[in-house]
Amino acid sequence: MTRSLFKGNFWSADILSTIGYDNIIQHLNNGRKNCKEFEDFLKERAAIEERYGKDLLNLSRKKPCGQSEINTLKRALEVFKQQVDNVAQCHIQLAQSLREEARKMEEFREKQKLQRKKAKKNYEQKCRDKDEAEQAVSRSANLVNPKQQEKLFVKLATSKTAVEDSDKAYMLHIGTLDKVREEWQSEHIKACEAFEAQECERINFFRNALWLHVNQLSQQCVTSDEMYEQVRKSLEMCSIQRDIEYFVNQRKTGQIPPAPIMYENFYSSQKNAVPAGKATGPNLARRGPLPIPKSSPDDPNYSLVDDYSLLYQ
Repeated sequence: MTRSLFKGNFWSADILSTIGYDNIIQHLNNGRKNCKEFEDFLKERAAIEERYGKDLLNLSRKKPCGQSEINTLKRALEVFKQQVDNVAQCHIQLAQSLREEARKMEEFREKQKLQRKKAKKNYEQKCRDKDEAEQAVSRSANLVNPKQQEKLFVKLATSKTAVEDSDKAYMLHIGTLDKVREEWQSEHIKACEAFEAQECERINFFRNALWLHVNQLSQQCVTSDEMYEQVRKSLEMCSIQRDIEYFVNQRKTGQIPPAPIMYENFYSSQKNAVPAGKATGPNLARRGPLPIPKSSPDDPNYSLVDDYSLLYQ
């Protein structure tokens, strides 16, 4: 990779123009803005990860699955709760890592800010020196020009020394300007090299920060999946039959159901009483005759018709 990208491409034919320098500074400012935005993103992401981890931790500690007496399923629930806690802790640790990366990005920005100020200060001082030298040359040129020198030679021979001194001063200012121009060019090259190195450092740092960030997120997914795999393994060990048998053995109340309830006729039991000492049971086929209701002439509820009684409704 060539190292003359900046110093060889940001010149201008106009010695008073600073367009190349301005373009570089604008680009560096945009880079600084990108770093600041990514730093803010890391801080916000850290807050989200920490809040999610704490919420998940609080949720798992509320024991949403309840207390179970079932053997293998209970163990699976305990593993599930523990791994959810672990996932929550991982998110909280990720939040701390993101805050650390945000701090590093902030320190990097401040470091580049100081470097940029130093390079800018040197560059601007050389520009001011150049401007002052140009003004001095301009003043000398306006004061003593070739026509004025010629007139002085013709009219005033005695002013030869003064003209020569003026001419020497003019040439001296020209030499000073060129020297300043050379120094300015040299400083411009140094500034371009410093800014290019700073830009390379920023791109490399920013690229590595992004790479690290996505690696952290990827590792978080891998770690969470490993923890969830422990839950899946515990669920594979869950046996429906064993849990049913475990519950039956722990909570069973007996194996003999209640005896059948037999029907007994009240009248039959009185009429067909058996002697003491003999067992008897209900006999549905030997039902005795029902009692015949009796009526008297004074009973208003009955009326006799040929031995048939009719109940008035």
